[in-house]
Amino acid sequence: METIAVIDFETTGISPGQGARATEIAAVLVRGGQIVGRYQSLMNSGAWVPPFIEQLTGISNRMLERAPPAERVMREVLDFTAGCPLVAHNAAFDRGFWQAERARAGCDEDAAHAFACTLLLARRLYPEAPNHRLGTLAKLHALPDGGRAHRALADAETTAHLLLRMQDDLRSRFAVELAERAVSHALLGRLQRAQRGALRRCVVEAGA
Repeated sequence: METIAVIDFETTGISPGQGARATEIAAVLVRGGQIVGRYQSLMNSGAWVPPFIEQLTGISNRMLERAPPAERVMREVLDFTAGCPLVAHNAAFDRGFWQAERARAGCDEDAAHAFACTLLLARRLYPEAPNHRLGTLAKLHALPDGGRAHRALADAETTAHLLLRMQDDLRSRFAVELAERAVSHALLGRLQRAQRGALRRCVVEAGA
């Protein structure tokens, strides 16, 4: 049975290419339709947290002074998610920090760590949503409240519940086409790139 790791970063800015660093990471393991594990840690990279980011996330420079080194945290979370494909909401953002912080920690890339994106999937599965922000989708589907938004564990748990809802909806919508197949990470990866009107064909072709 496949285990998927749902991850979320809090950061000092929008891009590691612009010098931003991670301040917090969480990973939530999903298997068999439920959450089966959690990891969360602040990350001390020595980077300065701008005031507007501190207001948004609640993560202060003082908090990070007492946090474990970012390199150690990345080694721990890489061990925690070893062998698991990854999911994030707006995965392009998290993928950039994942790769940058992993490289800074001197860790090898895990071949299993391909990303699927619940934002891209939501645009295809829920066109009726007013927008596809995580908070909007959580309200639309009455997902469990994971706590304060813009903290890594709360957002990772909300994304995990959204992933589970998507898998259930896909099983219902394409029950005939899926037959006994699970809604796997590989299928999610194909669906996130498909045209909205071609989802059924994508499911069929994935099982061919």
